Amino acid sequence: MTVTPPTSVVGTAGHVDHGKSTLVKALTGIDPDRLREEKEREMTIDLGFAWLTLPSGRRVSMIDVPGHERFIRNMLAGVGGFDAALLVIAADEGPMPQTREHLAILDLLEIRQGIVAITKRDLVEPDWLELVMNETIELLQGTTLEGAPLIPVSAITGEGLAELIQTLDTLLATLPPHPADGKPRLAVDRVFTIAGFGTVVTGTLRDGPLSVGQEIEILPAGKRGRIRGLQRHREKVEHASPGARTAVNISGIAVEEISRGDVLTIPGWLTPTQRIDARIRLLADAPAILEQDDEVMLFIGTSETLAQLTLLDAEKLTPGDTGWVQLRLRKPVVAVRGDRFILRRPSPSATLGGGVVVDAHPPRHRRFHPATIATLELLARGEPVELVRHALAEEPRDVATLTRQLTLHEHHVADALEVLQAQGEIIALVSPTPHTPTLYLQREALEAWRSRLVALLADYHQQYPLRRGMPKEAARSQLEIAPRAFDALVATFAGMGAIVDDGDVLRLPTHAIQLTPQQEAAAQRLLAALHETPYTPPSPSTLGVDPELVNALIELGYIVRVDEDIVFPTDVMQEIEQTVLTLIDANNGLTLAQFRDHFNTSRKYAQAVLEYLDRKRVTRRVGDVRVRYAQPQS
Repeated sequence: MTVTPPTSVVGTAGHVDHGKSTLVKALTGIDPDRLREEKEREMTIDLGFAWLTLPSGRRVSMIDVPGHERFIRNMLAGVGGFDAALLVIAADEGPMPQTREHLAILDLLEIRQGIVAITKRDLVEPDWLELVMNETIELLQGTTLEGAPLIPVSAITGEGLAELIQTLDTLLATLPPHPADGKPRLAVDRVFTIAGFGTVVTGTLRDGPLSVGQEIEILPAGKRGRIRGLQRHREKVEHASPGARTAVNISGIAVEEISRGDVLTIPGWLTPTQRIDARIRLLADAPAILEQDDEVMLFIGTSETLAQLTLLDAEKLTPGDTGWVQLRLRKPVVAVRGDRFILRRPSPSATLGGGVVVDAHPPRHRRFHPATIATLELLARGEPVELVRHALAEEPRDVATLTRQLTLHEHHVADALEVLQAQGEIIALVSPTPHTPTLYLQREALEAWRSRLVALLADYHQQYPLRRGMPKEAARSQLEIAPRAFDALVATFAGMGAIVDDGDVLRLPTHAIQLTPQQEAAAQRLLAALHETPYTPPSPSTLGVDPELVNALIELGYIVRVDEDIVFPTDVMQEIEQTVLTLIDANNGLTLAQFRDHFNTSRKYAQAVLEYLDRKRVTRRVGDVRVRYAQPQS
């Protein structure tokens, strides 16, 4: 069996003209500057890409980012996919402003693996190199790259490159394998077209695999297509696993319909959002204080958008502060719990801080609300049992919904459900139909729903004592719950004996239609009047009979409604039905006129009865003739 070598993504960071692209070319043999303008200006403007295979066989995708402050937006579109960083500092200049900003971004994104390459080693004396290295060590203190190896190199002479490659190999071997049992996400950083092939997007694949022929969706637009081909490092593959840069050739979506910032995934599990709950941290030297409703630029994945801040637990955030916020986004983005992001001041542009998404689809929150803060802290901890318990505190959900909303793997959700059921904290609801996914709910929430439904039915019975029960849809609407959850609750409560499911209506077990003596007398008068002229019965409304009493007599089986204001005694209707079938058999059909003449009634009653028998599937109309309703063959 062929063993696929592990893959990792390593990205550069550092000040402009410190030799990032030159170093990447020296390591890989590939010039990452692909734009003509970059070659003419000898300055990286956009993201560049290269790759190499390390001595261990590990394959590395390299992302080269621009170092100039004017192109920080392009840098941010690439840095989110890093497994490890290669921070580049020129020996002849030492740390510079963009060195510090890039390092701050790596720290905010919690990129904890990295190497510092001190480039242009051949241009300085040993004493100067030592000063630069000491300054760099001091710069790294308190960041995620504190203690990272510092390796002096020269891309011109080759000095230190072998050590850098070996150190990189050793460092990447300590990384855990990329999760591959989830659903794939690829944040798009390039979109282009190839003659004869069509649309191609590239990005770093995360969370799950992709395969040729697979249906995909481009979000947030929701465009769907299919994978025509896959490439890794310009090699065609049938399957792509998470952890490396991937090129996806797509059929069914035009290149104009995709842009950097979009996300390629499989349909049905991700929903774009314009509201995010997050924990943020401002840099200690952030150039601004954040206050309620301030605008910031949000950079997440490869996307960027303006966002407005709701500060949930503070009046303002000063440099170095952390806090809970809700970000209200100008345009939709795709995010899941645990995604990290960067916040920048829109103008004048500067990095303010960053944070982590704890809820990608939150409701609006009140500020300074203790229960909201407690929920956010629970979500931030991310323990499956706690997350599942919280998610089932109000409405029933199935495993697929929990997996999607909590961004957990399905087996983590299943394990958490097993623990919570064993502890008696949650209940598996009764499935109303076969093959319906099981819904789960906290025991306390189940009791709350039962109390609400029982109280609702009790009020309905008191208001309408002559009705068999409350229509199901009316009950669901008043409870304001989704149909599938409502059906599961009804099936569960009926199984418990708390309610009775009478098909189209719900009632309490203690409820039954009971007529008062006055209503009983009125019912007898109506039945007598109907029997007096059985084939031309008077309308209940002309007799002044209460409509509720009429409905009660229908429910009790004494009368049958054939039209809006035409009712027949049940025994008379049974006689008519049997006679109609006899007449059809004797005459090979029955016309409306024949019905009218046989029963000595009017056209109005004849038509109403025959249409009623059609609806009941006793008869069916063929032209002007009624025949027996043809029953399906068994």
